[in-house]
Amino acid sequence: MSVKDVIKNSVVKSMQNDSLSMTTVCITIGICILFAIYIFGVYYLAQKKKIYSKDMNIVLAILPVLTAGIILAMQSNLIISLGMVGALSIVRFRTAVKEPKDLLFLFWSISTGIILGAMNYQLAFVIALAVTLLLFLLELIPGGRAAVLLIANMDKQGKEDELIAEVKKYVKYPVVKSRNRTEEGTDYIIECKTVKEKELLEGTSAVEHIINVSLVAHDGEAIY
Repeated sequence: MSVKDVIKNSVVKSMQNDSLSMTTVCITIGICILFAIYIFGVYYLAQKKKIYSKDMNIVLAILPVLTAGIILAMQSNLIISLGMVGALSIVRFRTAVKEPKDLLFLFWSISTGIILGAMNYQLAFVIALAVTLLLFLLELIPGGRAAVLLIANMDKQGKEDELIAEVKKYVKYPVVKSRNRTEEGTDYIIECKTVKEKELLEGTSAVEHIINVSLVAHDGEAIY
């Protein structure tokens, strides 16, 4: 038998390999469901004080089961493996993930499915504990005070220097983010980081030629 025949026979044998028993599949999927419920609970606890999406949480819980099923299928048959690689290579997801923490949970959910599909249950357990511990410990660390946006509408007779001078009484380093000239006057958006928000609002509203002033909280990307 030539080397070519040996390679051909081994490839055909690998294509026909069905080494995964139904017991192994059921155990893996069962463990995966337990991890999915755990991820569901952690996401609920981590996001309940913020914007919580039940639909997102359901997706996170189901993803490990689907991913583990794909990995198990790829292990059992070479033809399926090649088909999966081809199919997954053309999949494109266009949904934007706005919350950075949602991206963390998505990656955790998918990686859990991959690890469990490879039947490395101990590694999945250790990673789950490590992620949970870090997630809640780092949440306890206080963050810096978020900046606010001061939106001021000034008529045509108003002077920017007077407005900035008043803002500097309450803000150390104000940053003018936008100037918008209209027929009525000029609209300013100034980024301010201060603990004297009430005083800032009252002081700037008293500046001559100011029509109205408002403070808006933001996260650097979106304005609420």
